[in-house]
Amino acid sequence: MDHIIYLHGFLSSPKSEKAQLVSKYVTHNHPNIKLHIPRLPGCPAKAVEIIERLICTIFNNESLNQDTPINELRFIGSSMGGFLSTYCVETYGGKAVLVNPAVEPFNLLTEYFGEHLNPHTGEVFSIDQNSVSQLLQLHKVIKKNTPNYLVYLQKEDETLDYRLAEIKYGTDCCIIEAGGNHSFVGLENHLSEIIGFLSQ
Repeated sequence: MDHIIYLHGFLSSPKSEKAQLVSKYVTHNHPNIKLHIPRLPGCPAKAVEIIERLICTIFNNESLNQDTPINELRFIGSSMGGFLSTYCVETYGGKAVLVNPAVEPFNLLTEYFGEHLNPHTGEVFSIDQNSVSQLLQLHKVIKKNTPNYLVYLQKEDETLDYRLAEIKYGTDCCIIEAGGNHSFVGLENHLSEIIGFLSQ
């Protein structure tokens, strides 16, 4: 059985509309694929810990070894989940599909300093300078136009500037649509292509 890890965005959850859309599509069309959608806390370092434990469980590794890439790793990452997916692929190997990914969230986080309530999970957490430092440690400079990424962007994303992702990942990796919004309107029209990419 193949495995795909879906990473949701900031202040989101496994019950988000996109996560459930992907889950239903995989269940009905690809019974050979096991989709994992971990609930990620607001603290970036803790979120990575959860993802790494999941990877270890899936691949029966007691600990991750950065010197031995896990090329079977597959991710779908939305917004902050796209940032975390990039960290995982660059650190441990594999491929990822990114949907309106956060490219430099550490530059935006000062706007969110203070206490937050995740409306989906009920988690209460704080964002502060330590959160920024954690994200900076997770930031990866990547080679443009690498075949490990497929990036979906919509120009009218009201939260993130799509051009940052286009610059980072390279035009060859990006599918850029006019209009849309941060939730990525019409994602269901791309799910066959997304799973096809990750299955290669």
